[in-house]
Amino acid sequence: MANTQLTPGVVSGRLAPEAYRDNFADKAPPLTAHEAAIAADRCYFCHDAPCVTACPTSIDIPLFIREIATGAPRAAARTILDQNILGGMCARVCPTEQLCEVVCVREVAEGRPVEIGRLQRYATDTLMAEGAHPFTRAEPTGRRVAVVGAGPAGLACAHRLAMKGHAVDLFDAKPKAGGLNEYGIAAYKTVNDFAQAEVEWLLGIGGIAVHNGKALGRDISLDGLRSDYDAVFLAIGLGGVNALRAEGEEKSHVRDAVDFIAELRQAEDLSSIAVGRNVVVIGGGMTAVDAAVQSKLLGAETVTIVYRRGREAMGASEEEQHLASSKGVRIVTGAAPLRILGEGAVEAVEFAYTKETEAGLDLTGETFRLKADQVFKAIGQSLEGAPEGLALSGRKIAVTGPGRTSLAGVWAGGDCAQGGDDLTVTAVAEGRDAAEDIHATLMGEG
Repeated sequence: MANTQLTPGVVSGRLAPEAYRDNFADKAPPLTAHEAAIAADRCYFCHDAPCVTACPTSIDIPLFIREIATGAPRAAARTILDQNILGGMCARVCPTEQLCEVVCVREVAEGRPVEIGRLQRYATDTLMAEGAHPFTRAEPTGRRVAVVGAGPAGLACAHRLAMKGHAVDLFDAKPKAGGLNEYGIAAYKTVNDFAQAEVEWLLGIGGIAVHNGKALGRDISLDGLRSDYDAVFLAIGLGGVNALRAEGEEKSHVRDAVDFIAELRQAEDLSSIAVGRNVVVIGGGMTAVDAAVQSKLLGAETVTIVYRRGREAMGASEEEQHLASSKGVRIVTGAAPLRILGEGAVEAVEFAYTKETEAGLDLTGETFRLKADQVFKAIGQSLEGAPEGLALSGRKIAVTGPGRTSLAGVWAGGDCAQGGDDLTVTAVAEGRDAAEDIHATLMGEG
């Protein structure tokens, strides 16, 4: 059994074949029916449940848990999916520890919440395993809507519009639909190609034609879509990656964390993914943690996350931080990159410690170096190629109400739009709500 763990540089095949299988197994295996019944029995079924208020899609959580407790998981799934059509994925990746579960009465009283996320997965998995779609289309309206971007916001919007009876053309630049659910989430969070299985199940509503490999500004134009369709919904995500603004950023083996995660997610053989012996990840969000943990799982010897502010300011939840630490990832806070060092390829990164001031973040002048043969940038993304004529708010598409843009007949949602917060569940809510407003507008009800 070969072990190339000590091989310097960025190489593939650091681990034995069985190690990849074990390392990338399901992070949180599903509940059995018996386990689900026990977990559901802990819910108080609060009348004014704080968990519902905390859910961006406003799922009736006490109702679906009661339905599980009474042996009706399919009814529970319908309750979930009526508000969040991507409830299966959200059950896997939603930071419930920051949303519904943190305000659970059980959490407040006992420090142990009802396992809302795992119960949601149990219900949605039960229904999806049967292959049936719980919703039917209304009579055709004769209206056509273009949805650009097949990520969570676009999929949620397309499904709700199709359910209302509209014909939907769903365009996406990637070879597969799914957006970040397919290309941007750690492989151990969504195993067995679940993202594509969920897309195929969602399309079971009918009335949605998917067009892959069609990028806005390259293959289709906003003016053309506005001319050909009754309404347009933009869910184009954030295609640009922010620069480090550090000397030497162009060196070999300095790459965007989102590209690394996408490569890993699309790999048929995980042993083919090259990873460094000493990896440094710069950033503090979920992407940084996903890149760091997966580097470790691929066989990297040392992996360090470096974030410019304190732990409390990190975008990654406390649970995600603990996961990283449990896998051997070191987290260094209060430091910003100054220089990428090396002859051609990265060999080390020089950082400066930071301090908070009234004027913002300042460098202290005290520096240190970390050895690195691979560096991942996870410092946020930016909108790329916004169509002309659309008003912007900061570096995102400006919207009012349920996603209305400055152009008549054009809506936007998800990460590309003002207010998007890089969560699948929020993107779903924005896509769903925009679809309701589009429908009302097209039918003269708005």
